[in-house]
Amino acid sequence: MPMRTGNEPLHARSPLRMRCGLALWGLLCATAGAVAFVDVGRPEWAAACAAVAMVAVMDLAMVIRHIRQGPHYQPGRDVPPYEPDRGRNEAFEIRRDTRRRPGSKP
Repeated sequence: MPMRTGNEPLHARSPLRMRCGLALWGLLCATAGAVAFVDVGRPEWAAACAAVAMVAVMDLAMVIRHIRQGPHYQPGRDVPPYEPDRGRNEAFEIRRDTRRRPGSKP
């Protein structure tokens, strides 16, 4: 099992560069769809594509802001992963029993 890169939900990490690429791709497709539907004479579909393009623009702005905030949001290869949870979560005061009883199923 690969090691996690965050101790969710406190320090979850997001692949921001991938989200940035997907937001750009969505913006491109939605803009092309809006232009195509305007050319064909379908204003309702053009408005729907324009709304999707606006959502993509807002997501792109948020992702770029998080990337510019530095390694807190976008850690590089030199930033080690957070320490694993090890069965307890202090933020929610929840403790999981990591020991199994004899004869219990996993």
